[in-house]
Amino acid sequence: MSTLRLKTLPLLLVAACGGGESSTGSSSSSQPWFEDVGEACGAAVVHDLGRSERRYWIPEITGSGLGLFDADGDGDLDLFICQGGALQDGDPASASDALLLNDGLGNFTDITASAGIEDHLFGMGCAAADYDADGDIDLFVTNVGRNVLWRNEGDGTFTDATEEAGLVDEAWGTSAAFLDYDGDGDLDLFYCNYIRWAATNEVPCNNKLGEPDYCHPNNYDAPDSDRLWRNEGDGRFVDASQESGISKSFGNGLGVAWGDLTGDGRVDIYVANDGMANQLWVNMGSGRFQDQALAKGCALSGEGKAEAGMGVLLEDLDGDLRQDLFVTHLRSETNTFYRSKARRFADDTRRTGTVEASLNFTAFGVGAADFDHDGALDYYVANGRVGDATPRFSEERVLAEPDQLFRGAGDGTFTEVLPRGGTREEVLSLGRGAAFGDLDGDGDIDAVVADNGGPVRVLRNVAPKRGTWLLLDLREADGRTALGARVTLQAGGRKQLRQVQTAYSFCATNDPRVHFGVPEGAQVESIQVEWLDGTMQDLGALEPGRLHTVRRSSDR
Repeated sequence: MSTLRLKTLPLLLVAACGGGESSTGSSSSSQPWFEDVGEACGAAVVHDLGRSERRYWIPEITGSGLGLFDADGDGDLDLFICQGGALQDGDPASASDALLLNDGLGNFTDITASAGIEDHLFGMGCAAADYDADGDIDLFVTNVGRNVLWRNEGDGTFTDATEEAGLVDEAWGTSAAFLDYDGDGDLDLFYCNYIRWAATNEVPCNNKLGEPDYCHPNNYDAPDSDRLWRNEGDGRFVDASQESGISKSFGNGLGVAWGDLTGDGRVDIYVANDGMANQLWVNMGSGRFQDQALAKGCALSGEGKAEAGMGVLLEDLDGDLRQDLFVTHLRSETNTFYRSKARRFADDTRRTGTVEASLNFTAFGVGAADFDHDGALDYYVANGRVGDATPRFSEERVLAEPDQLFRGAGDGTFTEVLPRGGTREEVLSLGRGAAFGDLDGDGDIDAVVADNGGPVRVLRNVAPKRGTWLLLDLREADGRTALGARVTLQAGGRKQLRQVQTAYSFCATNDPRVHFGVPEGAQVESIQVEWLDGTMQDLGALEPGRLHTVRRSSDR
């Protein structure tokens, strides 16, 4: 292992991407877009690092995430929260990961103990899907150490099926995704691994003032390979990392998103790496993948720099009906917008108008949604530093920062909403995982944000609306969520593209239902679904202001 010591901030500091700075617009909102209702709605969970005093060990500052999924099958989004935990023998006991049930109106009840899902490992992220095709949504949790697969028994309880499923792994997992990469109809599993870390190989680092601080991940000289597990269709998984080619490359993996990024009809996987080149695993068929991120223009910034990749989005952010990539980064870098071109991506961050707005913040979780129903995607980023720096936003929590909300114009340009974060007053936190979905059944998209060492923030959407909404719950013929299906809605002569996806942001799982904003005065003219296998289906002009459940016909 290298003996390099970076006596600077703990993650890589490089010049801003995008080939230069651009001024950004900002707008003050007389009405907030979000209201923090975490304590009032029963989600008063505080992130517990599982130690009594700071040691400056890198896991402490990296976690944790959370997820939204329907744990009890009643049609609404329940909340799972990852906690910290012991990192060595003798650490004090930490709080368990938590599962909270939603009453459908956005009020939560903690059922962790009765569900049998108590776990005191050092949690990082999660992914949720029906891996065993029994009609219930299961949960996979990544940890610093042993990951856990919780099988949903359908009676309000979960069973640790990790060993039975063959998923035992002692690495440091982060973001995870269920996906059908081989097209056999069942859900495989991919997850990022960060670094090969143990308490015995922790190294001391100092900041620019010579004070102890968290290290850059490259100080450990221990990047790991990610993992791909093939679902055998009988409840068991087989490690396909080597045969697929995934294990050939190493990185400090933190964020993942997937979809058909190359237009060949196959599932590709994009990974954001912290301080190393990102990876675009292009599906070559026959279970094989090849990293083509460099050739496709999404490995490095436009200046050719490896950045501190944390969270990831795969969305059509500029309205051209091609899915773009968006990656969150460390302060002094920008959050990078990789615009999708005909055959590759290009770093067009400077054209978004967000360069200056993102330079002073360290962003992790991220989600894009039409929060105000004007027909254009907005985006929200959860911010929080990873090392002490000046100026500080708070002397009590020196790493805390405000989150940020950007209103989209529909053409790939954005304006920051002020006060920052879209709340009536700025809230300072160490934002990490962020999950997005309609929590209270009112048709708009809410957010839940994990605060490292602080309380979970449940952000109810109260944005001034500029139209109405439409939600689609797309299902395969067997009833499972149609992950990877893409939907194009035309309203008011303008088309919008969305994908059924749960794996994006940072260490999070999200609402799989597809949400559209329909601008005021516009009529829904058509909705077309492209299922994962390429089959097209016309849904016609569905009524807005409603959730529509669409099950694919078994006749293909």
